[in-house]
Amino acid sequence: MNVLIIEDEKLAADKLETMLRDVDPSIHILAKLGSIRESVKWLYQSTADLIFLDIQLSDGISFSIFDQVAVNTPIIFTTAYDQYAVKAFQLNSISYLLKPIRQSDLAESLQKFRNLKSAFSIDFETLLAQIQGKQPEYKRRFLIQIGEKIKKVEVPEIAYFYVLDKGTYLRTFQGNTYPVEYALDKLETLLDPTIFFRINRKYLVNMNAISNMVAYSRGRVKLELTPRADDEFDTIVSIDRATGFKEWLNS
Repeated sequence: MNVLIIEDEKLAADKLETMLRDVDPSIHILAKLGSIRESVKWLYQSTADLIFLDIQLSDGISFSIFDQVAVNTPIIFTTAYDQYAVKAFQLNSISYLLKPIRQSDLAESLQKFRNLKSAFSIDFETLLAQIQGKQPEYKRRFLIQIGEKIKKVEVPEIAYFYVLDKGTYLRTFQGNTYPVEYALDKLETLLDPTIFFRINRKYLVNMNAISNMVAYSRGRVKLELTPRADDEFDTIVSIDRATGFKEWLNS
């Protein structure tokens, strides 16, 4: 396993390296970096299997690294005291180690990484907003390219998003349909969750598009949307999302 350590305190970085090798001798430390600047430079040119990332580096909060370079590598965060960060990591199911790091916690985090490494998905903008006490900024419009033309669609104009034949589309309240470049999983993070809700694996709907609801079997809810969906059976709230859907409507 190739590991990158981003930690501005040399003693802490050296100690973490020693602990990692004690836990798993096969671990290879690619680099130990102490600043945002050198981390961005390294990440532009190299990759790792796992990154250990301190929250506060010598030149700022480490999340700003990801404003400058795209990183898909799973990360285990380290923090000495920032309770807001700890809360954010818990909400986003991200592993973290509270300093001083205990070897048992380190071993547990590494095992979690091995078990779940294919499932890591990190929204750094949301994490940074939570740490700084800011309200997240949601997407306000989409640019749609149709041939050589580019059309602007404002989010309030969108009734719902849906998946069809491995593509994702939006439908406006006026009934116009356009392809979008985002998957529904990504759209959930880009749109205001008080307005849009993922009802099943195919549909992400605007609350204002729901014209009628009918109780369905096994506690599910069947939605009638405006404009109408191409297949009304695609707009049934799935069993695993039914409770959350009712809470969303009642919030």
